[in-house]
Amino acid sequence: MGVDQLSRGVSQTGDETSHRWFVGSIDQGTTSTRFLIFDNSGEPVASHQIEFKNHHPHPGWHEHDPIELLQSVETCIEKAVEDFVRKGHKASQIRSVGITNQRETIVLWDKYTGEPLGNAVVWPDTRTNALVRELKNKEGADKLLNLCGLPLSTYPSSVKLLWLIRNDPKIKENYEEGRVAFGTIDSWLIYRLNGGADRQGGPIHVTDSTNASRTMFMNLRTLEYDNTLLNFFEIDRAKIELPRIVPSSHATEFGKLTRGVLKDTPIAGCLGDQSSALVGQKGFKPGQAKNTYGTGCFLLYNVGEEPVISKSGLLATVAYDFGNGQKPVYALEGSIAVAGSGVKFLHNNLELIKDSKEIDDVAKTVDNNGGVYFVTGFSGLFAPYWIDDARGTLFGITAHTRKGHIARATLEATCHQTAAILDAMATDSSQALSSLAVDGGLSNSDLCMQTQADLSGIPVDRPAMRETTALGAAIAAGLATGVWTELDDVKHMGSEGRTVFEPQMSQEHRKKARKMWERAVEMSKGWVRDDD
Repeated sequence: MGVDQLSRGVSQTGDETSHRWFVGSIDQGTTSTRFLIFDNSGEPVASHQIEFKNHHPHPGWHEHDPIELLQSVETCIEKAVEDFVRKGHKASQIRSVGITNQRETIVLWDKYTGEPLGNAVVWPDTRTNALVRELKNKEGADKLLNLCGLPLSTYPSSVKLLWLIRNDPKIKENYEEGRVAFGTIDSWLIYRLNGGADRQGGPIHVTDSTNASRTMFMNLRTLEYDNTLLNFFEIDRAKIELPRIVPSSHATEFGKLTRGVLKDTPIAGCLGDQSSALVGQKGFKPGQAKNTYGTGCFLLYNVGEEPVISKSGLLATVAYDFGNGQKPVYALEGSIAVAGSGVKFLHNNLELIKDSKEIDDVAKTVDNNGGVYFVTGFSGLFAPYWIDDARGTLFGITAHTRKGHIARATLEATCHQTAAILDAMATDSSQALSSLAVDGGLSNSDLCMQTQADLSGIPVDRPAMRETTALGAAIAAGLATGVWTELDDVKHMGSEGRTVFEPQMSQEHRKKARKMWERAVEMSKGWVRDDD
């Protein structure tokens, strides 16, 4: 069925009681884009996914084509809705759409034409290494963490923007002329899906507070741009257009789709991907936490309505902000740069496995890691270490080492870093977690989840329906448009069929393994130096 044969209809009144409402979710990630359609019980009923090209023009550089990202979103919407209609539903039953996206990645475009000024710079990109070292020695650097919750690293959007202004002649020229519009991926998609510069009434250029909290430009307490932060990064508000910061759930602030099969459908929710996963896991109470094993690995711990500034190498971030008179909710976050991408590295680069899904089978060809430890610091190490000058390093290789040992060491690297983050969270919050909710592609690996339970010493709780990141954005959109009226309406979602992995490793064995990992981390430091 062609998209021109699909009719949305316009009535959402009169016969509403006969409707079964659905919510769409745009899930724009680092390696692929998806569009999922959820029913009002939180189950996905249709979806479509497209992988796109990741560009690495120089060592440490990581880029996306912004137009390709936009086209992938529009194609996924069309194909998923076709599937939805084939299953007997009507497109008019999709009441609203939410967006969840890779964070920190930035797009710059011409605010008059709406055309991108270059490729997007993606969150793991490390071209800013030298700039970060410079900024760490700058006056005022010690005050940033308390204002925005993020330490200086190559990770946030701020250093990417400053690097482009300093080093890209096209960007610098447009910046000086006051033509540059800045946004994370959510802002770019919302801008273009609403018609961009050609939209009647003017373009919609917004972001939500979960994404804005990843830029280092937003004050964590006021949820507004902070002049101290902007001045530190040499950003002149008169020369660049920043997106307006709005709540994560709102019926009108994000506009609506202006073309395609879902034309005129409201975009009513927006959450950075890790916040969205916490919402999708229903982590609404202080003390609840989730870990998403995607391209990277991200652990969020709900700390309630007041931010907690970490003393243990973690980030403070906005967990979600549903507005409507409710206070924003904050989280402690631990970010790991390499998780699923480590498995892809074994497949794409080393060809040790034929497919990412083979990781468990190959790892199980050996009984243990054979003394091999893989510090997957491809772009340095993130939380809780924040070591910019580390690089990927394999330790303990002997004549005995086989590819199964390296496969196990790759999975264990993610689990060791997660365990270190959990220790840091226990220190900052004065409360150890009793269990860990998990989701994301790598959580499908039973071996990885069992290893996580063993190295962390706490149960790992995996839902049967693991599309929690996309579900979180759908919940935000559905709350804004009446599909659900309050959080209590969604708390039951995903409670059926969960798998719990209990720790099986002895405390003595766990302590020894963790000690060896920390030794490997220490030895990986200092590979990248200023004189290089």
